[in-house]
Amino acid sequence: MPKLSKRVVEGAEPQSTDYVIWDDELPGFGLRVFKSGKRSYLIQYRSAGRSRRYSIGVHGVWTPELARKEAKIQLGRVAQGDNPAEERQLDHKAVTVKELCELYLKDYEEGLILGKGGRPKKSTTLVTDTGRINRHIIPLIGTRRVKDLVKADVNKVLKDIMAGKTRASVKTKKLRGRANVRGGVGTATRTVGLLGGILTYAVEAGIIEHNPAHGIRKPKDNVRNRRLTEAEYRTLGEMLEEAAKDEKYAITVDIIRQIALTGCRRSEIIGLRWSEVDTESSCLRLADSKEGASIRPIGLPVVEFMDARKRKKVGSYVFPGYRDDNAFGSFPNHWEQLFSKSSLLNFTPHVLRHSFASIANDLGFTEVTIAALVGHSKGSVTSKYIHTLDTALIMAADTVSCYIQGLLDGVKFKQTAYALDRDSRKAALARFLARAVGEGAAEVQDSDSIAAEQSL
Repeated sequence: MPKLSKRVVEGAEPQSTDYVIWDDELPGFGLRVFKSGKRSYLIQYRSAGRSRRYSIGVHGVWTPELARKEAKIQLGRVAQGDNPAEERQLDHKAVTVKELCELYLKDYEEGLILGKGGRPKKSTTLVTDTGRINRHIIPLIGTRRVKDLVKADVNKVLKDIMAGKTRASVKTKKLRGRANVRGGVGTATRTVGLLGGILTYAVEAGIIEHNPAHGIRKPKDNVRNRRLTEAEYRTLGEMLEEAAKDEKYAITVDIIRQIALTGCRRSEIIGLRWSEVDTESSCLRLADSKEGASIRPIGLPVVEFMDARKRKKVGSYVFPGYRDDNAFGSFPNHWEQLFSKSSLLNFTPHVLRHSFASIANDLGFTEVTIAALVGHSKGSVTSKYIHTLDTALIMAADTVSCYIQGLLDGVKFKQTAYALDRDSRKAALARFLARAVGEGAAEVQDSDSIAAEQSL
């Protein structure tokens, strides 16, 4: 057996079958000559009682000298108990980010991915998450192996989405429909948050040991903190009044006003069923919100709207679609048409929800009451005794919704916060108690009732 040199390697002639030329200086190091004429360096060793082969690389890319050095390194590892061939096989079978996302979505559809409160995530969230995976995560790092990801990779995903590298116009399932995939701070923040959740799933599945998304500093999403000023409420009211003149936008205008007057999420109002509307108790009894089943007190403007609309009831939805018994489906397109070029910057349906809570805060209501009004997770403790606070919460809902309706109708209020001086508080308490006793109320003990009375 000769020493493998450049002359020996290049002089090896192909035969009818593959064969190996073994090096006479380094046991286990050899050159495989294929019948096609290709030559490849390898090592052969024993591990766990079995003979193994490990390919170093093709001649031309590797020289005999470099291949010999690599062979010594790998044979040294074998002597220490490692198994390079098995490690490479496992490496080739390593899960990619795309494959991990497919596993995640499969478990998601089967209800095995849990969200808030230990409940399976909702189908509407699945649609959103699937869009972020297919349009941002997979295009950027789909081919990367999960075990190779480091924090710098996740941080680059964040910056690439912020820079708009995944921006595109994609075809949707709707006839002739296309959707614009945008980047930006908000999209980047929420997509990387989703990626972190998927990598946590990988940790729990034993695919990786640590989550490389932990500790990533995400930029603040300013849209989530956006609220309408009183002047913007009046501008919105004027825009809705003008839009309502076109029959095409009639339902959309009603939906926007009810989101503004209730602080509900867009999906909660669009998908609202008549079976969930309880005007006698002045509340919405949502069967399945983001936080699960939820009771939302509603103010008098909303109650009167629902009663009037119920007289023209068609189907099971408060805001029905054009065909069959479905919820109204044109809201996103109509919203885009109404506000894309308006003076209301960064205006989304969530801004109406955030503004409702902010107005309630301006009017002096406590965080617990505000959480109960908007159905926030912080209101979970309130939901346990919501029936004992019916009067207080309904008064709060009346106050906030009437105030917002006034703003939409162009009213200019002199002050937004209720008075804190003792004489005003005593007078308001006396009026409230007198009315409560007159109505036969058994017990009044919530300070937010006083706030509501003074605000009115």
